[in-house]
Amino acid sequence: MQAAASVRKKDVRTEQKIEKVLSKMTLDEKIGQMTELSIDVLGSVVNGEFQLNKDKLHEAIGKFKVGSVLNAPGPVAQSRKKWQEIIGEIQSVSMKEIGIPCIYGLDQNHGTTYTLDGTFFPQNINVGASFNPQLAYEAARITAYETRASNCPWTYSPTVDMARDPRWPRVWENYGEDCLVNSIMGSFAVRGFQGDDPNNIPADRIATSVKHYMGYSMARTGKDRTPAYIPISELREKCFAPFKECVEAGALTIMVNSGSINGVPVHAHYDLLTQWLKEDLKWDGMLVTDWADINNLYTREHIAADKKEAIQIAINAGIDMAMEPYDLNFCTLLKELVQEGKVPMSRIDDAVRRVLRLKFRLGLFDRPNTQSADYPLFGSREHAEVALRTAEESQILLKNKDNILPLASGKKMLVTGPNANSMRCLNGGWSYTWQGHLADRFAGKYNTIYEALCHKFGSGNVSLEQGVTYKPEGSYTEENEPEIEKAVEAARNVDVIIACIGENSYCETPGNLSDLAISANQRELVKALATTGKPIILILNEGRPRIISDIEPLAKGIINVLLPGNYGGDALANIIAGDVNPSAKMPYTYPRNQAELTTYDYRVSEEMDKMEGVYDYDAVVSVQWPFGFGLSYTSFEYHNFRVNANSFTADDELHFSVDVTNRGARAGKEAVMLFSRDLVASLTPENRRLRAFDKVELQPGETKTVTLSIKGSDLAFVGADGKWVLEKGDFLMQSGNQTLNVTCSQTKKWMTPNR
Repeated sequence: MQAAASVRKKDVRTEQKIEKVLSKMTLDEKIGQMTELSIDVLGSVVNGEFQLNKDKLHEAIGKFKVGSVLNAPGPVAQSRKKWQEIIGEIQSVSMKEIGIPCIYGLDQNHGTTYTLDGTFFPQNINVGASFNPQLAYEAARITAYETRASNCPWTYSPTVDMARDPRWPRVWENYGEDCLVNSIMGSFAVRGFQGDDPNNIPADRIATSVKHYMGYSMARTGKDRTPAYIPISELREKCFAPFKECVEAGALTIMVNSGSINGVPVHAHYDLLTQWLKEDLKWDGMLVTDWADINNLYTREHIAADKKEAIQIAINAGIDMAMEPYDLNFCTLLKELVQEGKVPMSRIDDAVRRVLRLKFRLGLFDRPNTQSADYPLFGSREHAEVALRTAEESQILLKNKDNILPLASGKKMLVTGPNANSMRCLNGGWSYTWQGHLADRFAGKYNTIYEALCHKFGSGNVSLEQGVTYKPEGSYTEENEPEIEKAVEAARNVDVIIACIGENSYCETPGNLSDLAISANQRELVKALATTGKPIILILNEGRPRIISDIEPLAKGIINVLLPGNYGGDALANIIAGDVNPSAKMPYTYPRNQAELTTYDYRVSEEMDKMEGVYDYDAVVSVQWPFGFGLSYTSFEYHNFRVNANSFTADDELHFSVDVTNRGARAGKEAVMLFSRDLVASLTPENRRLRAFDKVELQPGETKTVTLSIKGSDLAFVGADGKWVLEKGDFLMQSGNQTLNVTCSQTKKWMTPNR
């Protein structure tokens, strides 16, 4: 797939239109375009249904000239018909009052998650596990199509923060811990959402808001929206990389990190917002805050004395649109700041140009609304098949002792555990509601794990006794009084136990935790079931890795389904039955112990042998499963690893080829990865880094040559001074179990911010 043209190539006619509109706008209208309100401010529930309030709508748009609205009422998913009504009325008032269309935004984060009867895909962490960028593209393309059927042109997705800390409650919203995977998956998603020409978004595509710029996932505490302390080298080399790639793919908007980095709130960080993003990349897109985050500059971060000063700091730092969900005083205070000369008109005009540019690129001036009838494939079987395929290709086989999987037909099985019969668990957060807690109300036509296994193996062969259950529609940590003895008794009459454990749904700060281990009730359930002597297959259904080191040895098979969406149960049943050969790989490092948290690309000095003498330091890091690990029902052999040149410079291209053979009896897909290790460097080198990957399908006995190409400059790193450098010396390259050495013959240092 070819990369889309960058948004840096402006359309002259669009720019002329922007200037024409801008020249006629009052200061009130300009500030209104920089304001985004929550839909709940503009109406209320009447007779069980949300209704817009004409007076509130007139005040927001007619008086304050507000240019954007977000979120679902409640927030709970609405029907296409309701979205047509809500957004259509807002657009009508906006065009009548100010002659500028409103832009509506929704968190359609893994499909049309705020539109009833739309297609839900697996969460991004699953897409990362697939190591198949085409699935990221297709999921985004279909989501865009169905979102336009809802009359909405903008989504706050994809998330490319990198899941570097398993404690973080938003691990599942990312594509995993690696910056290259997030860069590639994120950029494919951007093109899927927006199409190939970011200057002219077609009527079946929508604008993206790549989030959360940047370093959001690396908080010191592991908790949501808490401070991060990140070296400049890691900020530039890893945190910035996925956003840069998405910008170059055409991303029209970016949402800003709610927290702080090295003591500076990102919403106040001129260098990161304006210098790195807008000036260094020459990006002409729009920066939007996260939920009420300008307020945090004075209520939480205490870098401003009051809201007015917070607005001054944020707008001057580079914020273009403020997500001010409940409060119109943003408009009043910003107007005062302009009149007082504390925010220059040049900054206001720059922000408004970016907002208008977004609306023109979406065609909203010519076509403020899109009609559901023009999108006949909404919620179609065709879209469902893509979602099912994505779920199948994103579930990871982690253990298969004695080849217990796939299961032979006719086996009697007990399905147990709190995740066995829940659509909420399969979907996770951002599913019909923010916390996903009402999913079972809306997803009844889809199959839970238990229901899918009944369909696949026959209901007479499948029994359900959960032993541990979650409190219906409660917080994700709430479990009912366990009934483990019932599950143990039921297990005595079956051939195999399918124990479905993990997490209930959560999102953002409510998903914070204090213990990374899976719940005590669930561990006790598995231990009790093991006493029956019946083989156990663990199904891990969780948004982040929960420690299971004490029960892992009790299982003969383990599948990590992550958060596979509405078709996740069907996909799992297909894998257990052997109709689908698993091909996913771990998108993050799964920890074994609470105090041993790491990523695959750790610095080599983090792993040490025991020291001699009285200082018995045991610093060897132990993990449950490493990044990139995943089994198949077949076996793949790597051989004949080679490169086109053993010596290179920054300007050269390196083409690594390896032959991969399917040695088993089943067709299968293999994610072929290329890793590098800088053997000696001026900054302590990393253990290894993923440099490229490709996924291939092989028939039994078939051999394919996979070529993975990189630039010599791709092996550069950012030094302690914040500058990119490729140093003369040797690199160990690896693909599968094959290794070879290449040598950089000439050092190069970049004086530019980016290579």
